[in-house]
Amino acid sequence: MAAPTAAPVSPRPRRDARRLAAPRAPQQPRGSLVEVAYQAIRRRILDNVYSPGLQALEQSLATELGISRTPVREALIRLEKEGLVVVIPRHGMRVLPVSPTDMKEIYEILTALEGMAAELLAKRNPPEDELAPLERASRDMARALRADDLDAWAEADERFHRQLIELAGNRLLAQAVLNFWDRAHRVRRLTLRLRPKPVNSTKEHLALVERIRAGDPRGANEVNRAHRERASRELLAILERHRLQHL
Repeated sequence: MAAPTAAPVSPRPRRDARRLAAPRAPQQPRGSLVEVAYQAIRRRILDNVYSPGLQALEQSLATELGISRTPVREALIRLEKEGLVVVIPRHGMRVLPVSPTDMKEIYEILTALEGMAAELLAKRNPPEDELAPLERASRDMARALRADDLDAWAEADERFHRQLIELAGNRLLAQAVLNFWDRAHRVRRLTLRLRPKPVNSTKEHLALVERIRAGDPRGANEVNRAHRERASRELLAILERHRLQHL
């Protein structure tokens, strides 16, 4: 009697390798990585973490930011167009020094635009609760000076000017001011401990608030202009005296 024929063995179904592969994390679009690199490097330059004259390789910057070199390279091209760095082929970038000429022109623009903001605010005759942030920033400045805390003073001073622009209620005016604000911030931070103790700013701020409270647009503009022009003269003198533009 013949042995029974073994039943054919069905082939084991093959697993779909694609289904078993670990899911990949979604890659961030290159455009957004360029923006990340641009904002990070720009912030470091404006805060003087990357000081004038600093030279850095693309790879070093990419490693620090945790991204590839290509977005860094594109970010550096944008920063070069803004006059903050010079791109050096095969050597990354060098942070450009502070230009007294640029700062003079920037302060002229800020003086004009902030004066317009002060006029608009004075014409609107704002209630006391709207003026309170300006007075609070001025008091914080005075308190910081008494404590010899120049960093706190600088923060309160910038807060005053930013709130002045916001309270004016003109969105396009605010955008125009912010286009130049960061460049001024860079130099102010660079010279913060080189200038005389800034005892006049608080008085000038409070005088500006009084002109706004009185509904005096022309007076508000004049007080702000005098304040900005004095600050500009002091800052430019420091740049020249210490030759910071040659760093």
